[in-house]
Amino acid sequence: MSRPTKANIVIDMEDVDKDDETGIDATEAKTSRKKRSVVWKEFEIITNSGDMKARCNHCKHNLAYKKGGATTHLKRHLKLCTPRKATLVGKDKGPKQSLLSFDVTEGDEMLSIFKYDKGKVREELVKMFVVHEYPFRMVEHEFFTKFCRSLNPKYEPIKRQTLKHDCMKMYISEKESLKLALAGINKISLTSDLWTSNQSIGYMCLTGHFMDSEWKLQKRILNFCPLEPPHTGLAIADSISECLIDWGIEDKISTITLDNASSNDLAVRVLKENFEAKEKLHFGGKIFHVRCCAHILNLMVQDGLTEIRDVIENIRESVKYLKLSPSRLYKFNEIVKSLKLSTSKRLILDVPTRWNSTYAMLECALENKSVFSRYKERDYNYKWLPSDEDWKRAAEVSKFLEVINDVTKVFSGRKYPTSNLFLRQIWKVRKMLNDMSTDNRDFVKRMTLKMKEKFDKYWGECNLVMAIGAVLDPRYKMKLILYSFPKIYPADDFQRHIDDVRESLEFLYKEYLSVDSQINSSMSSATYDSNPSQAKKQKTDDFDEWVITNSDIIPGNKSEIDMYLDEGVYKPGNEEYEDFDALNWWKANSLKFRHLSKMARDILSIPITTVASESAFSAGGRVLDQYRSSLKPETVQALICMGDWLRRDFGVELASNVENEFMQEG
Repeated sequence: MSRPTKANIVIDMEDVDKDDETGIDATEAKTSRKKRSVVWKEFEIITNSGDMKARCNHCKHNLAYKKGGATTHLKRHLKLCTPRKATLVGKDKGPKQSLLSFDVTEGDEMLSIFKYDKGKVREELVKMFVVHEYPFRMVEHEFFTKFCRSLNPKYEPIKRQTLKHDCMKMYISEKESLKLALAGINKISLTSDLWTSNQSIGYMCLTGHFMDSEWKLQKRILNFCPLEPPHTGLAIADSISECLIDWGIEDKISTITLDNASSNDLAVRVLKENFEAKEKLHFGGKIFHVRCCAHILNLMVQDGLTEIRDVIENIRESVKYLKLSPSRLYKFNEIVKSLKLSTSKRLILDVPTRWNSTYAMLECALENKSVFSRYKERDYNYKWLPSDEDWKRAAEVSKFLEVINDVTKVFSGRKYPTSNLFLRQIWKVRKMLNDMSTDNRDFVKRMTLKMKEKFDKYWGECNLVMAIGAVLDPRYKMKLILYSFPKIYPADDFQRHIDDVRESLEFLYKEYLSVDSQINSSMSSATYDSNPSQAKKQKTDDFDEWVITNSDIIPGNKSEIDMYLDEGVYKPGNEEYEDFDALNWWKANSLKFRHLSKMARDILSIPITTVASESAFSAGGRVLDQYRSSLKPETVQALICMGDWLRRDFGVELASNVENEFMQEG
């Protein structure tokens, strides 16, 4: 056998270099030989779902492998592989040290060995992205990865598809947990509303409201699902029914709150018939349908303002003229500074279809009233200077809108407004309309007449949830009804509404008595059956059973509702009055009013507005922005619903313009 020449040696070395790059021997096509590339010392070939992969021995990550393919990507991976780096550091510096962390348990700090948990990191990533509504693509950003690795060098980047998969997986898990929680709830109230995304896809938001075992009001977005057009009442009812069946709560629904669209009236009628057919219509259906008070108030004010657009026309045109030119606005602000006005409010141009923006425009303009006349002296092209009469009219309109704005803040409060708070606010609105109706000025008469028509259309009949909620407020009881109804309703009709409230109160109370009696009877039967030896001791006759069932209506013994109403109203201190929590009062008195307290907790938890569902549309607009309009409806639902659940669990609130958005027409 001859020795290789120098030329042969050069050729052999080139082949070796090529082998390092391709991962195969130059003659592998002819005969199977051992791989020579150094990367194969740290990778192994595996088969995954029929495909061959190269698995890293350090981090167990699978990379693409093709027989005869290059190994450059494998070398690149080894340079970035964090576990491999840690191993190399350990070899260079001797035995590897465990990382220590401080665990705080009941105030005591304890040292423990830190162990990097890849699964836990991905779980927390999902929560962070969902709760704060970050886009999935952010997980692939270079500096996001750098930041995470600065916290822990072992952090392994993931793709946006992986994050989305983890999100959907957590959504299914969280939904099952919420299902179990709702299984223990007796009554659930619903609010629902519709919204159209920038994809022109109609979505229906369904929110559940209930009381937990600690007497804390809870609300959870149950569904944020697409609704195929046309959005008829039947389509809405079918979609709601499907959602309820999916959650397993179709027998627990006590009320549903919707806005005043005609399609919603049909949807309520269909749902009510379905529940009645299954004998699951709570409260005899007396309070099943609740009309959104915030929506009624909005419609009423919008109608009133359409009658007086000419009254504030000069102010609107003045603000528009100034806002159209930065130089004019600068000159106007310089006059504000020279006059040393204390106001910090800037001029605002209203949107005619949003009464709250008109209120903000008038409020700012009135505070800068003296500036407009001085600006006129400096700009001869300015032709819309309001007259003294214009300012007087604007002040009257602003005063009226201020009352509406205060009422709106109660309706759309961040803190959950219980149903006992609304009647007093509606009475304030009615009182204001009554006072304005005596005004001789034409623009006030026109505005008042239009709003009174809308008020009587929707509140001409008593809102039982609102009225009974007020009675169950120990500060009011029946006294607020007796005081306000003669002012809200005509003289020949208010007594009928008072009687209706009292009769409905008695009806609902007896229903709770009946349910509790059935529960007690079932428990007694179960005890009797499980302890036959005690049968003689536990044996009762018909009279004993009658006494148990009718213990609250035996002559001489007042019912709980009579006891409650006969007692004087509760008078909290001045500082406590506005922050008074009726639910806490009933919780503290639940032993005294055993049946009535159960009724109170259910009635007070009924939502009077759809603000809870409408707030989800703010999140919907952020999740489905112009950069993420391709998200599938099921992904949108998971993000909206789980975001709501996690924020409730962790007490996180996002900044939102719900208070402004719910007042928009539509």
